[in-house]
This record gives sequence, structure tokens and C-alpha cells, in this order.
Amino acid sequence: MGKAPKKRSLADKVRKTKTSSEIKNNPFEVKINRKKFDVLGRKSKHDVGLPGVSRSKAVNKRKETLLKEYKQKNRCSKFIDRRFGEYDTKMAPEDKILQRFTMERQRVHEKKDVYNLNEEEELTHYGQSLAEMEKFNDVVNSDDESEEKGLLSAELTASHFGGGGGLLRKKALGEEEEGGQRAKSRQELIEELIQKSKQEKRERQVQREEAQELTEKLDQDWKNIQSLMVKKTPKADKQEEKPKLEEYDMMVRELGFEMKAQPSEKMKTPEELAKEEREKLQKLEADRLRRMMGEEVVEGAQSQIHFSADDLNDDDTMQNSFVTLVEEEEEEEEEEEEEEGSGEDDGHSDLESEQESENEEEEEASPKPKKTLSKEEVKAQQEAAKAELPYTFAAPESYNDLKDMLRGHTSDNQRLIVARTQKSNHPSLAVGNKLKLQKLFGFLLEYIGELATRSPPELSTIDKLIPEVYALCQMFPDAACKAMQSILGDAAHSMEETLEVKGHAAFPTLDMLIYLKVTALLFPTSDFRHPVTTPALLFISQALTKCPVRSLQDLTSGLVLCSLGVEYVSFSKRFLPELINFLVGTLHLAVQDKASLGYIVVPPFRASGKYSDLLVLSSSESCRSWSKKSLPLSATHYKTEMFIIVFFHRLTCLSTCLDLVKRCCLLYKDLPSFTHIFQPIRTLLSKHLSTQTLPEPLQVSYRFVSMPVTQSALVFDKRKPIPLKLLTPKIVEVLDYGKKRGSTREEREKERLKHKYKREFKGALREIRKDSRFLAREKLNEVMNRDAERKRKVKELMGSLATQEGEWKSLKRKKK
Repeated sequence: MGKAPKKRSLADKVRKTKTSSEIKNNPFEVKINRKKFDVLGRKSKHDVGLPGVSRSKAVNKRKETLLKEYKQKNRCSKFIDRRFGEYDTKMAPEDKILQRFTMERQRVHEKKDVYNLNEEEELTHYGQSLAEMEKFNDVVNSDDESEEKGLLSAELTASHFGGGGGLLRKKALGEEEEGGQRAKSRQELIEELIQKSKQEKRERQVQREEAQELTEKLDQDWKNIQSLMVKKTPKADKQEEKPKLEEYDMMVRELGFEMKAQPSEKMKTPEELAKEEREKLQKLEADRLRRMMGEEVVEGAQSQIHFSADDLNDDDTMQNSFVTLVEEEEEEEEEEEEEEGSGEDDGHSDLESEQESENEEEEEASPKPKKTLSKEEVKAQQEAAKAELPYTFAAPESYNDLKDMLRGHTSDNQRLIVARTQKSNHPSLAVGNKLKLQKLFGFLLEYIGELATRSPPELSTIDKLIPEVYALCQMFPDAACKAMQSILGDAAHSMEETLEVKGHAAFPTLDMLIYLKVTALLFPTSDFRHPVTTPALLFISQALTKCPVRSLQDLTSGLVLCSLGVEYVSFSKRFLPELINFLVGTLHLAVQDKASLGYIVVPPFRASGKYSDLLVLSSSESCRSWSKKSLPLSATHYKTEMFIIVFFHRLTCLSTCLDLVKRCCLLYKDLPSFTHIFQPIRTLLSKHLSTQTLPEPLQVSYRFVSMPVTQSALVFDKRKPIPLKLLTPKIVEVLDYGKKRGSTREEREKERLKHKYKREFKGALREIRKDSRFLAREKLNEVMNRDAERKRKVKELMGSLATQEGEWKSLKRKKK
């Protein structure tokens, strides 16, 4: 087997390429580009030389320019002349030299004069001149000597600082000359000086005390005669003498009397608000319990009213005009002047006013004596406290607990009990309160259903409890969603079972209708798909389709379902075909002649039969006393046999149906198939339903409803579409084929410039590509050179290590 060929390295390949590129100087291989003639202003393309010569020239040029720039990249070795005005071509050389000399002298002068103090300037310290301070003219303060501060007697100075000898000798000589008595010793003279200085100090103190007493007496006499010096002027004269305020002064005073904004309290978190509500209820409950036990409850101080910056002050007493404020100010000034002229008994003394204010503060601070209550009053207070509702309630653990808690109370009190229960058991106050309030939501729904099934139904109580149910739903949306889903699911399941057994089902009862209404209040009805409102809407559609109308009670329930359906789709404008069919069937019940119909009646109605004349009006005289009213929900719960009540109920059902038709027309007026959808209703109102037997309010409703229904939808006139404009092509005669020339000189110049631009652009791209390939080759050469150098050094190191290893092994053998 032959040896495998060795792989050549990248350096060997480049080296061989260089050798092969060297062309021998063969005259037969010389390339000559002959030039036929010279043209002035045209670059010469004539070149004589070997193949590849021009390429080598370009390479050499790139090595001199591009390669040098690449190697000097990211290097800063340039000399920049930063002298003043070096690069300013507008300045003359003499100006540059003069400005440079000036700047140099300023720089040297600043360095030398850092510690040079100018004698002409006056130095100061804390605003006082240092020259004045060096004179030491400050007077030494003394607490004991107020008049002769810092001055010592000549005798004391001479005795202490002059040695005392000369003064003592002078005194001794004087005494000898006077009486020839015995000369005093030094100790006696010093004691005499001390006694004299103390006596002078006592005299000065006595003088100060006498001056203080005289000053106080003078102040007291001045206060006594001050009231006699004030002359009281009549009130009328004062008003005449007062100058009239100018407009500017009035504006200034108005701004002064303007109410200033007070800082508002910080926003509190829901947890803090819940805690405050519970503490407030607990305090009120404790007061109620004390009143029940007959104890006296001290009324708290009246809370201070706080005005925030955002409050709008709508009180008339706080909105005084500027004229009123000015009048009050004038009255105050007049009162002050009257007090000043009333003499000594008018309270001018500051001591008396201070004493009066202190007495008032003491009266305000002293607690009022507690009023003792008699036995009858205490008993009445206990009865009133027992009659009050408790302020705190425990959350009910079962539905029976809730019924016991609400039994015997009015609708307002029931709402108050539920609200206080919710505040006393807020989720942020304890760990288990969240689960308790979630149970309370389910209990309230069940209680609302029970109120609806009572006879008569307590609809006012349900109306009062709805806000509390809404608050719990906002607090626990997931639990509320599950509770409503269970109610709707049970109702739909029971309806399906009834339909499987009997083939038809009864209309929902009043409690289910109220549940559907509560669903629309608690959850959004405009969503495309919602876990609660979507099943509720499907339940309404199924009831309007599968429940037959066999009485006025069924018809009332159906109309209530229709109004709920319109409410559900009022925002989303979703089309409900069951709603339109039920309204058509309701109007069909009021048609007398059902022989020839121009419309189709769909279930749950029949074109003719036992229950197809429920709304037919037989008497027109009874219609005069009827007035338009809303459809009562109680009509779905009880039956009546009185003729007049039944007749009025028919008119109410027909009026409600017409109102629903009007709402549907306004709701679906933008649909493309509006005319087709309301075709049965238009035919029924215009041809089959007579308005002669209807009362006047119902005829008005009929006219309002028939106008939008009978009007056809607006459509555009059919006309032939306007075709696009066809422009005649411009034909240009071409005389010189193969050449791109324009018709005018400007166009030819434009074409020439375009051609030149394209040629230069292509040439620039070609040169850029060549430069990129050149740089790539140079980078590759650098990498290969570094790698070759590294391999060489590694080989040398490995060789030296192998040599050291051999020497070490040889030495080891010799030692053995």
C-alpha cells in the first residue's frame, strides 16, 4: 500500500500561488492595446504590458493607501497644534502673535499674584475692618456694672497694676500732714479700698431700682389717663369721613378674604377603610349595649369639619360677597371705636382681657355637669336601645341563619343588616371572612328567590337587597359566577327534562325572571361569549320558542322575557330571531279575522285555535277609562276572573308589545335585512290590526310604531358602473434604432447624465468589492502568520521539553 498524500497547509497553498503568478518575460505574451487616434479630453485606455500587470498595479496602489489606513485604524499618533488662532484663516499673523503674548502674560501674572495682598484694598472680617479691630476700642461688657462699663478707679488700678507702693506712700504722707496721726498699714489700706468699691456698687444698684420704680409708676399713670385723651366721634360723622375704597383696594381685600385650600388627607386603602368601618360599628354597638343596661353614655365632642382642596363649597353662608365682607369689617371697626370711647369700664386693660380669656378657656375645658336621669327616662332609654338594630352582625353559617336574622324586619332594615354584616366581616379583617361572605352571596340569591315566590311577592325588599348583592359580586366575581351558573344550569336542566317528557314546558316563574334580571345587572351583557350571560340568553331564547302561550299569565311572562332579551342585546345589537317571532305572535293574538294572513305564525303560537284570541278586544266603551301603564311583574304570579281587570291587562300587554317592536326597530335598523326581518310585522300592522277599537293612548303608540316599520330601507339606485378612463398612448417615431435619444436637448442631456451615473455607480461598487476582497486577504494573511508563529513557538517549546526530559532520564539512569 502506498503512502497517503500529505495534506498541504493553507500557507503552502498561498506560497505556491505566489510563485505561479510570477510570469516570465516572454515577448510573445506581451499584450498591446493599440490606440487608433488621440482625442482631446478623453482618458487614455492604451496599455502595454504583460497579462496581470494592471492587476498588480491596482494591488500595489491598495497596499500604499488602503492597507496603511487599515493598519493605522484605532491609533492616535497625530500632532494637533492647539495654539490660539492656528486654524483661523481670518486672523492676521500679527494678531495671532499679539493675542498669544497677552494670554501668556495673563497666565504668568495670575500664578505670581496668588498670595499678593493689595494694600489699597480694605480687608474685612465678618463685615468689620481689620484696621479698626486692631485699635482694641471694644468696650468690655459687665453684668454687674451697667453704667460705667469696663472702667476701674485710679486708686484700684494703681494699687493692683502699679505695685501699690507709690499710692500707699502718698496716702501715708497725706495723713501725717493732716493730723499727725499714725500711718496705716498696707493691709488696712487694701481693706479700705475694698469697702469703698463695694459701697459704690451698692449705690449704683439702689439708683437702678429707683429708676425702675419710677418707670413703672409712670406707665401706670399713663394707662390711667389714656382713656381721657381719646375723643369719641359720632357714628354718622365717622361714616361720612371714611374715604371710599378704590377698585384696587377692593380687589386686594377680596383676595385676602378668599378661602384658602387646606391639605387633604391621604387616600386610604380598602383595608384601612374596612377597619375604620368595623371600629365605628363596634363603638356604636358598645354604646347601644350600655344604653340597654341603663348606663349613661357621654356624647363625644363634635367632629371638626374638614374641607379638602377638591370640595366645592356650595353653602350660602360660605359664599359671602366682597361687599358683605367689607360691611362686616366696618362694623368691627365701629365696635372697636365704641369700646375705646366707653371709658375705663369698657375692657381696655390688657390684664382684664387676658383674665377674661383665661376664664373662658377654663369654662370650655371644664366638663359640663352630667345630667342625672330619672328612672322613667332610663327605662325609656333602654327600650329605645333595644328597639334599635345592632351595629355588628356575625356572618350566617346557613340559609336558616340568614332567614332568622332578617325575619320580622322591614325592607330598609334588611338592607341595613346585610350591609353591616358585610362591613363587620370584611375579608381583610380575618382569615375566614372571605369564605363567609362568599356563602352569604349564595344565601342572598336563595332568599331573593324565596321572596319572589311569596304571595304577594315582596318586590320592594328585592329591590333594596340588589345593591348589597352587587357589592358582594364585585368583591368575589368568581364565586358569584359559579352561584349564578348553578341556578341557570338547574333551570335549564329542569326545562329539558320537561320537554323530553311532555314535549312542551311552562314559562319560567317569577323567581327565575328575577334571576335573569339580576344576571343582567351583575354581569356584562355585551361580551361575545360570557360564562353567565351567554347561558342566560340561550335560556331566554329556548323559553320563547318551546313554551306555549295558553293564558294571559304566560303571555305576560313571555313579554317580560322579550324585554330582558332586548336589554341583553342592547349594546351588542345581536339579532334574536326568537324575539321577533314572539312579538309577531303576540300581535297575531290581537287580530280578529284570521282567515287570510299575509304572514306566517311560528311556534309557540298557532294561526288559529283555542288560545289564539287572547288579546282580541270586544268592547270599545271600556277602553276610555284605560291609561297606559308598565306591565306589572305580579301579573305572572296570580290569576283573576274580573272582566275589567282582564280587559285592562290585555290592553297593557298589547301596549308593551308595541313598545318592544319600536325598540327592536331602533335596535336593528342598521341591518341589511331590516326590511325582510320586519316584513311580517309591517303586514300585520298595516292590514290586519284595526285601530278603531283601541283607546287613544294605544292609537298614539300604534302610529309611532308603524312609521319606522312601514318605511322601506334606503338603498342606492341601480346604475351602470362608470368604467375607468382609457388614455390614448403616445406614439413617438424612432428614426435611429439602437440608440436611446430624446426629442429635445434637455432630455438628451438628462439621459446622458443617467447613463454616466449608472456607469460610475457600477464602477464604485466594483472597486468597493475589490477593496473588500483585498482587506479579507490581508486579514487572512495576518491570521495565518500568527498561527504559523504560534506553531513554531509551540514546536520549539515541545522540543526543549523533550530535550529536558531526555536529559533528566539519562541522569536518573546514571544515578541508579
